[in-house]
Amino acid sequence: MSTARMTRTSRRPKAITALALASVLAAGGCAKSEQDVAAPEATGTEGRQVAQSQPAGTSGSTCTLSEFGGTKFDLKTSMVGFSQSEKEANPFRIAETKSIKDEAARLGIRNLRVTNAQSQFSKQITDVQQLIAQGAKLLVIAPLNSDGWGPVLQQAAAKKIPIITVDRQINAKPCGEYLTFIGSDFYEQGKRAADKMIETLGGKGEVAILLGAPGNNVTTERTNGFKDRIKEKAPGIAISFEQTGEFTREKGQQVTEQLIQSNPDINGVYAENDEMALGAVTALKGAGKKPGDVKIVSVDGTRGAVRAIVDGWLQAVIESNPRFGPLAFSTAQKFADGGEIPEKIIITDREYTTANAKDSLGQAY
Repeated sequence: MSTARMTRTSRRPKAITALALASVLAAGGCAKSEQDVAAPEATGTEGRQVAQSQPAGTSGSTCTLSEFGGTKFDLKTSMVGFSQSEKEANPFRIAETKSIKDEAARLGIRNLRVTNAQSQFSKQITDVQQLIAQGAKLLVIAPLNSDGWGPVLQQAAAKKIPIITVDRQINAKPCGEYLTFIGSDFYEQGKRAADKMIETLGGKGEVAILLGAPGNNVTTERTNGFKDRIKEKAPGIAISFEQTGEFTREKGQQVTEQLIQSNPDINGVYAENDEMALGAVTALKGAGKKPGDVKIVSVDGTRGAVRAIVDGWLQAVIESNPRFGPLAFSTAQKFADGGEIPEKIIITDREYTTANAKDSLGQAY
């Protein structure tokens, strides 16, 4: 459901960092929620997830196997569950699941069980409860929502099953109700997107925000980071329109069509993921706009969005790397071996611009 708003305030979430390593690839495309062209494998280290180094003199909460209260498990022989949240029409989800499966195969993990909630939160809860009942010793979860996990967390805690959440956080207690979160600094992504929008608009103009799906920390933090940065650095930019596109291409197109009708002279669009940005491109084409008439900045790093930069429709994309397999399993192995695991493992994300998009297409997913 969508409602337009006109606000400008926010809060500032914090993040702790640690660890290092990881990756593999994915699929991409370019049309109406496409996946018709397979992206090549990432080469070198550019496509790989790398965790940020923890700044000197800082410390955050950590967790060990003994503190968690669990028992040592063998990744190769234990049952490992991966719960995917959304339909795999989105290149991010395709790449994420593929990375988990590929790394499990590479490591010789013989009993990986993968479920997909098909974008239904009640199904995701049931999926994970079934994985617990089937004897999973480790759970890797890509949560659809940040709240509502109480029953799952209680059941997993009773059996001392460590839970690693990837790409979205859950509102719960680390080293107790779950082990750790691995993902991007979404607030920082919003700030970086704002920097690119300020740069491309010269600090002046009207901007619309295509909000992500409600009910999760990704949408909240990407919105707050963008707004805070605009307020701080570019008082000449007005955020005149906000409406959820629910992280989907179709909805992004619909909302942008409404936007063009109500404000045909809009200068910029900040899309909180690439699928909505590509939907916006379709809407702009339908309205007779030319590449660059409306400046678009997005977050993700899908192949279709990076190609749209090359074609002039997008100006920048802040990456949100979905290749969680290596880092998730190296974290789990370290935990099983008694090592210290931070409560948040924040990865380093690159950005795609008009200066590097053409040469970087092979690194997109």
